[in-house]
Amino acid sequence: MRVAVTGANGFVGSHCLEALNCIEGVETIAACRDGSKLPASFKGPVRIGDLRDRTCLDALLTDIDAVIHAAAWSSLWSNGKLSEKLYLEPSLNLIAAARRAGVKRFIFISTTSAAAPKGSRDPMSRGQKRSYWPHEANAVAIEDELRASADADFCAVNLRVGLFAGARYGLGLLPILVPRLKTHLVPWVAGGRTSMPIVDGRDIGACAALAATVPGLEGYEGFNVVGPEVPSVREVLDHLHDRHGLPRPHFSVPFPMAFAFAWMMEMLDPIVPWEPLVTRSIVHLLQETNVDNAKAMERLGYAPEHHWKQAIDMQMAEMAERQKIPMKMARPLPSGPQIAEQVAEPVAGQAAGQVADMRGAD
Repeated sequence: MRVAVTGANGFVGSHCLEALNCIEGVETIAACRDGSKLPASFKGPVRIGDLRDRTCLDALLTDIDAVIHAAAWSSLWSNGKLSEKLYLEPSLNLIAAARRAGVKRFIFISTTSAAAPKGSRDPMSRGQKRSYWPHEANAVAIEDELRASADADFCAVNLRVGLFAGARYGLGLLPILVPRLKTHLVPWVAGGRTSMPIVDGRDIGACAALAATVPGLEGYEGFNVVGPEVPSVREVLDHLHDRHGLPRPHFSVPFPMAFAFAWMMEMLDPIVPWEPLVTRSIVHLLQETNVDNAKAMERLGYAPEHHWKQAIDMQMAEMAERQKIPMKMARPLPSGPQIAEQVAEPVAGQAAGQVADMRGAD
C-alpha cells in the first residue's frame, strides 16, 4: 500500500510520516515543497513541488492508494482571500485529482470546532461557516466537498482534530495565547469551565495513519480526535501558571461579552500597530465541543497515549527556544511554486535512500 502525505514537513504531516513508518506493508511518500525540512528519521520517497501548481497533482498522485492531506496555509482570523487561494482552492483541486487518479482513500485534517458548540459531539455533523473566521469556513467547505465526492470507489475520511500541541509546533492556540496571558488582560471566559481538547501531534499522526490503512471504511466517514484526557480551560491555564509561571486571568466574562469585546478589538485593528488582543475566532475555540474518541477507538482502533500536560510542556520548551517574539496569527506567505523534475537517483544532500521521485506538494 502506498500512502502520500501532503504538507509532510509541517506539524501534522511530519507526525503522520513517523506513524506510517511503524505500519508494516505501507510505503510512505512525503509530499512537500522542501525536502530538507523532513524529519531525519524519514527515509522514504519524496515528491517535491507545490499544490498550487495543478501540473503537480497528477504526478503527485501516480500509483497512490491513499492520501493524508495535512498541507494547509492557516490564519486564526481575517485573511479570507489568502486562505481561499492558498488553502481552499488547492485542497479542492487535490480532491478532484485524487478521484481522477483512482485514489481509494482521502484523509482530511479538520477541527473539532467546525460544528461547535452545538453539533461538534457528532463527528458526522455538518460544520458551520462563520464569517468572522474565513479559514475555518474554508475547512468546512472542504468537508462538504468530501461529503459530496465520497462513493463506493472513493472513501473520504474527515478527522476533526482537537487543539494541536507538542513537538515541531506550528500555528496554534498555545503560541497565540501565551504572550496574551502575559499582558494580564485576558479574562476567563465562562469561568474557564469549558473543555479544551488538546491533542499531541504524535496521537494525531497515529490516528491519521490508522484512517489511511484500516480496512472496512467506505463512503464518507467522520471522526473526532482528541487526547486520552480532555481538560477544562481552567485546568490548562492553571498548569501554565503552576509549571511555566504564566499569570492566571484575573476576572471572568460570559461568552456574549467575550464575543462583543473581540469584535471591538477586530474593528480597532486597522488603526493600531499590533494584532488584536483577542478575536472572535479565539473566543470560538473556547466554546464547548463535548467531543470524545469513542467512534475513532471503535472504528479505527485509535488509542491516544500522550497526556495533554506532556504535550504542553514539550511545546513550551520549544517555544522558549524558538519563539523570541509573539507569533503572528497567520502563517507567512509561501514562496512561488518551485517544481522539481523527476529524478532517478537520490538527490545530493538528502539522506541515503530518500529519493525525490516525482513532483509533489507542501
